[in-house]
Amino acid sequence: MDNKAAEWMKQADYDMETAEFMHSGGRYFYAVFLCHLSLEKALKGLYLAKLREVPPKTHNLIYLLDKMGIRPEEKTGTIIARLNEAHIATRYPEDLEQLQSHYTDVISKQLIIQAKEVLQWIKKQF
Repeated sequence: MDNKAAEWMKQADYDMETAEFMHSGGRYFYAVFLCHLSLEKALKGLYLAKLREVPPKTHNLIYLLDKMGIRPEEKTGTIIARLNEAHIATRYPEDLEQLQSHYTDVISKQLIIQAKEVLQWIKKQF
């Protein structure tokens, strides 16, 4: 892995740790946002390593996978799709109270666990 791809992965790990920190502080939807951000950075590192191109400026995880020609198994793909959808609401919340009621302690913790599994899967793709 070259230095730039390694930097993407270092930041992905840092963001996942920050997701856990935000969850422990009760900032559940921010934890979900950071799960997405972690996977986005990991996929951009993988993109750089696989295609030897600067990754596109996108937040769309599915688009990044498609551009690399990678098809995850169904369980992994479902988690990626769920976080891909969540990132819009958590990045640009329209209603703070509604968002807080949707992303509860339980849901946030579940998504962190699942996102960590996906992060491990991405690392195995290198």
